[in-house]
Amino acid sequence: MTRSLDEANREISRVRSLPYGAARTQAAEQQVRLIEAEGPDKARAFALSVLVESLVWNGEVDKAYLPFTQLVRWYDQHPEHFDDMDVQGMFWTFKWMVGHLSDFPNVPASQIEATLEDMERRYALAGLGRDAVAFERFSLARTRGSADVDALYEEWVRTPRDEYSQCEVCDPGDRATYLVERGDAEEARRLIEQTLATGQTCATEPADMLSTLALIHLDAGRAAEAASAHRRAVAALAEAESDMAGARGERFELLARGGQPTRALRALVVDQRLLVQADTPRDRLIFLLHVVAGTSALLPEHADVAVTLDGVPATDVASLRTWADAEAETLARAFDARNGTDRYATLLARARATRPAGVRLDLDVIRAGGPSGAPVAAAPAAPAAPASAADGAEAEESAVQRAERLVADGDLVSAAGAWLDAAAQAEAAGRLAESGFATAEAARCAQEAGDEDGAAATYPGAVARMRAGGVPPADVVPVVVAWGPVAVTTGTGPALLEAVDGLLDGLAEPTPDADAPAPADAAAHAAGAELDERVARARRRARADLDDTAARVLASMGPEHAADAAARASRAAETYAAVDAVADASHAFWLAGRLHHAMGGVDDAIWNLESAVEGFGIARATEPRGAAASMLVDMLRAAGRDDRADEVVASLTR
Repeated sequence: MTRSLDEANREISRVRSLPYGAARTQAAEQQVRLIEAEGPDKARAFALSVLVESLVWNGEVDKAYLPFTQLVRWYDQHPEHFDDMDVQGMFWTFKWMVGHLSDFPNVPASQIEATLEDMERRYALAGLGRDAVAFERFSLARTRGSADVDALYEEWVRTPRDEYSQCEVCDPGDRATYLVERGDAEEARRLIEQTLATGQTCATEPADMLSTLALIHLDAGRAAEAASAHRRAVAALAEAESDMAGARGERFELLARGGQPTRALRALVVDQRLLVQADTPRDRLIFLLHVVAGTSALLPEHADVAVTLDGVPATDVASLRTWADAEAETLARAFDARNGTDRYATLLARARATRPAGVRLDLDVIRAGGPSGAPVAAAPAAPAAPASAADGAEAEESAVQRAERLVADGDLVSAAGAWLDAAAQAEAAGRLAESGFATAEAARCAQEAGDEDGAAATYPGAVARMRAGGVPPADVVPVVVAWGPVAVTTGTGPALLEAVDGLLDGLAEPTPDADAPAPADAAAHAAGAELDERVARARRRARADLDDTAARVLASMGPEHAADAAARASRAAETYAAVDAVADASHAFWLAGRLHHAMGGVDDAIWNLESAVEGFGIARATEPRGAAASMLVDMLRAAGRDDRADEVVASLTR
């Protein structure tokens, strides 16, 4: 039965709500095939636009060119089938295609130039503004390393913005990165700081700008400012979309050049996928150039430091530098051959010549030794706070009040010190539970400020104080869960696992006393039973949180721990499901599926991923559902189960 226009648009809109990935792309392809076969014709432009969007932002711009040309041809043949939104969408796709085709060295220059010429012609005929065209001309010239790039930059900056301009935050970000490239770093700094002051954000900003700003400060010898910008960049990166290859590469280079080799290599482990695969070949090349620069700065002092990276045949920093250099050179040659310039050869030569900065970054928030050590940045003296008007006296701000104020102000470094002061005061007074909570807050501040070592050294003391102070195990669990990510990053998983198992013992289900007499009051008995059930559910939920945390830590400790990690993840999923925590159960099933897949257990992996997709659907968690579905679809097709894969894809639009 042919769908109505509203029905078709509704299903296409559901595709558009999915995260980018195989599942979204295949669902978009299904919609295009269905409309081409059955109609309605008025939905074809929307379906093609969503397919182009899905391919472009999933790093498949070369595959997007065919549906893009089909969309443009359909507009030329049947403009009556395009509403205003369809027309706007088609003109936006020109920006994506021109902007991303040059990211693939196998796309001929003639094809890129022809697409840009067609874009300019169509924009002019439609009476649209020129800003988007001016920006794409400048961007193409910059990518190619053309001699007229500076003139095209100035032309773009002078061109008034219009409805097809890029977002207002990306605009100054792109200007700033070019200014740095041409040697106007201080002007770039001014522009970035001016933009940051507005508080505006988008999918990639302010992460990109802050990463660039940190390097600007480092190059200028402003170590404190570089550290501050770096901390803000790390926080922004956690919220950014896309692979952020440039910002992540700048982070590695900053840490390597700023005297933080351990932190640099940890960051590289987190971002290691970009070494072998990024959204586009150009993104991968940009990341590799930063890796070449960072590893060059680490040589020769850190040449023998061991590295282990998936898909990279390197065992130490020296061999990593050799491998990254060779990979970057291969890509640079391909781009330069297509562009007819030596732009990337020049950038690679510059990366090879990178040396350590003249200053060292100080990124410690809590000094070595954990909570017993003094904080790096002492909290400022608290201003006297007026007491009630009744006595006219002034009350001194307590350490806890100071810490809370500093957290509210966003000064996590000083807040960590204030929390440690509060912990020491509570411990001296014999209030171990209170000391433990304050110590945990200090660890959390250090963690959010990027001091994983300080946080990892502090969390164990927090848990020990809380347990010694008689805090119920269920109330300690959130601290252990927060500890998990830094245990993974710093390789201190065994200490966390010991804490997990100790808490699990304390959260075991109590054995009911069959001989205990029932209360005479039936209402009191019912109320007591209800309370017992709530307590039991809270204990089960706490056990699930611990198993889930342990599974994620074990998964980071190498393939020899994968089976144990999968078992813990499955147990967590089942326990979450038993207490109706459907979204959490789905995340645990997803983890178990990934682990079974890594171990070669296809059937177990598929079962867990199907459970995850189903659970995310019940929880209406669209983004993780789409991401898990993409993994499931890829796995089903690899196993030759195409019919089931098609069913999963189709289910995403229902």
